[in-house]
Amino acid sequence: MDLLHMGTLQRVLAILMADLRERMRTPRFWVVLGIMTAATWWCFPPADAGYSTLSLLDGSRGRYSSGWIGMGLGLIYSSLLLNLVGFYLVRGTLTRDFDTRVWQLLVATPMTRGGYLLAKWASHMVVFGAIMLTGVVVALVAQWVRAEDRHIDLIELLKPLLLLSVPSLALTAMFAIWFDMVPWLRRTAGNVLFFIVWTTMLTMSVAGQEGDAHPEPQGWTSDPSGMIVAAREFHRVRFEQTGKAQPFGFNLGGDRVTVDSTFFDWPEWKPDARLVASRALWLLLAMLGTLAAAPLLDWAASRGLGKTKARSGGGRAMRWLHRLFDRVLDPFARGSLGILTIAELKLVLRQRAWWWWAAALGVMGAQFGAPEGLRVGLLLAWMLPLDVLARGVLRERDHDTGALVFTAPNALLRLLAARFLVGFILLFGLSLPALVRMIASEPLQALAAVTAMASIASWGLCMGALCRNSRPFELLMVCTAYVCLQGAAIFAVISEPAWTLTVHAIGLLPAWMLLAWAWPRLARR
Repeated sequence: MDLLHMGTLQRVLAILMADLRERMRTPRFWVVLGIMTAATWWCFPPADAGYSTLSLLDGSRGRYSSGWIGMGLGLIYSSLLLNLVGFYLVRGTLTRDFDTRVWQLLVATPMTRGGYLLAKWASHMVVFGAIMLTGVVVALVAQWVRAEDRHIDLIELLKPLLLLSVPSLALTAMFAIWFDMVPWLRRTAGNVLFFIVWTTMLTMSVAGQEGDAHPEPQGWTSDPSGMIVAAREFHRVRFEQTGKAQPFGFNLGGDRVTVDSTFFDWPEWKPDARLVASRALWLLLAMLGTLAAAPLLDWAASRGLGKTKARSGGGRAMRWLHRLFDRVLDPFARGSLGILTIAELKLVLRQRAWWWWAAALGVMGAQFGAPEGLRVGLLLAWMLPLDVLARGVLRERDHDTGALVFTAPNALLRLLAARFLVGFILLFGLSLPALVRMIASEPLQALAAVTAMASIASWGLCMGALCRNSRPFELLMVCTAYVCLQGAAIFAVISEPAWTLTVHAIGLLPAWMLLAWAWPRLARR
């Protein structure tokens, strides 16, 4: 039995190490590590910076001790930075094994299906751990440079990461496994859906709690991100320090502070056994959730990416629509660029499923509504073709057709122009009701919207070529859409058309400069 367990452990470790070596060979891992390192340093600004990433509702924050820096790092990693970005970083390893037929080799070994999935889950956690350890080093440097409390206490620094971040990231690793398992979640739909799941988990856990002067005591359960756990501790400690009732909650992500703001001591955090158990429950749930996918592993492997693509079209039920588009688009197939663009556009439209067309009708219908419906409908119209925008430059690499396609004269330039036009035409067509209304009432708004569409199509191709992956652009667009719905002016074509027009027009030049550099290098691979 001991030999059997040792053999299982060796196989799990072998898969884990192979995954890690594969990840660390890719530039994406090191780029994300660099971004997270810079973001971690930004999370600990000096007292005169005018902002704080972690503060209480009265504007006060703890001095930069090891305990306070650990709490800040734990909350930011568990709820904002690493929890969201980490999903897009680690997902795809199961899909790669399915598509390269590595799984067929592994299934012939004594490796159990549960052991295989746990190895993948552990690989995700090790990646998260490597990023967190880098963050710990940056946090220690920040503590010493800010010089508010230079006493180093590694236990207090690591305690919030272990109790707050690790259980939350364990759930993220579990979601990455499941989203790789389900065929229709392996691509853009899964990327968008996880952002919705992440937002829902984050908001529902704190809904109705903030501002409560009498929070409920800690039980045997806690919220996934640990934000309520931290809020209870902040409330308890500040009440003990001041003797006054405190509002329940805290600000995370960039609250404004001044040099006159209150700074208090936070030397240590003393979690009790019940709190530790409540966090361990989430870790256990993540592992059990990963093991629950084991019976579906063979089914998921039999539906690789190629088969998923083959089933993604509308089928016979949509043939009438395909014939209609053929009649409408064929007159525009003139000249080499026109023929190529129409062929590319037909290919994209034939891959659309019935639900996509239903969503398109709903989005276009919303643009006939009130100004708020127009704004939301326009924003959703720019999200609907998200699976096309960044993947346009990746098709030859994904299908290994570059050696054939790029032998044609001027293929690089004509193909790039066609891919841009396809993305722009999709965005333009889905936004047509809004554009008609804008032209009738305020032409500058229509011009700003068209410029934003050109910017979106350009940056989609640019980021796809630079990153050689569509996920960074999809994450950027989903996050941008979310902050725009919250009031950000990135796509404010209705309220601030002149500003939007200027920003996106200026952004076109660097997008195409970077694309001119990255596209030939991607094509030659």
